[in-house]
Amino acid sequence: MWSSQDAVLVVTARMIPRLVRHPVWQSGRPDDGAGQGVLLVPGFGFGDWSLRPLRAWLRRRGYDARGTGTGLNLGCTTTLVRRIEHRLDELARVTGRRVIVVGQSRGGWLARIAAVRRPDLVRALVMLAAPVLDPLGVHTRGVEFARALARVSAWGVPGLLDADCLDGTCHRRNRALLRKPLPRRVPAVSVFSRRDAVVPWALCQDPCADCVEVTSSHTSMGLDPEVYVVLDGLFGRWSADPRPTPYAVR
Repeated sequence: MWSSQDAVLVVTARMIPRLVRHPVWQSGRPDDGAGQGVLLVPGFGFGDWSLRPLRAWLRRRGYDARGTGTGLNLGCTTTLVRRIEHRLDELARVTGRRVIVVGQSRGGWLARIAAVRRPDLVRALVMLAAPVLDPLGVHTRGVEFARALARVSAWGVPGLLDADCLDGTCHRRNRALLRKPLPRRVPAVSVFSRRDAVVPWALCQDPCADCVEVTSSHTSMGLDPEVYVVLDGLFGRWSADPRPTPYAVR
């Protein structure tokens, strides 16, 4: 059976040579990030391995880039947001400052909810192909897959998406959080593509973020040199902030 990991491996094999030959991969210095923490949140059905090239690129530039450790990002929305907040808290304690968060697809809107709930931990937010205006407005196959997971979860299989996350209290609570404005202290960028066959580009138009268009496909968003050029400019500005906000021990 063709899996999401198979799809990523195919895209990676095609995109990696193009990425490493691009000047954006070779540019930058080891001290550019100055230890700035970055949390990378993968998409629905994908693990931290899907953003490994981005993590490697950031680490080579001196950023403390880490994954979320949330497995395949299939579980309950509220549970995943809490895990992301826990990772943000850990990374903020280690680095002594708020954390830049980059989330792809579902990871983008999960990260946005975490930023609304815990702006004291978030320096800035980047959402890659994230349907922040309506997570259930994605391609029909994605919604059908989510509902299939909810049915399997009802049979007693742990760690999957619950029906409550699609139609119940969990869904309503997190939908309300997604509609909340981002705090002004958290600059945000939403990267979208009209070629995205999974998430309609209009769903990425977060009114609280600067919306940047690229030509990537949905799956290749974390591997496309065009996206890395966008991130290069953003990270350079955010890490050069002369007034980094230290982590306040509560």
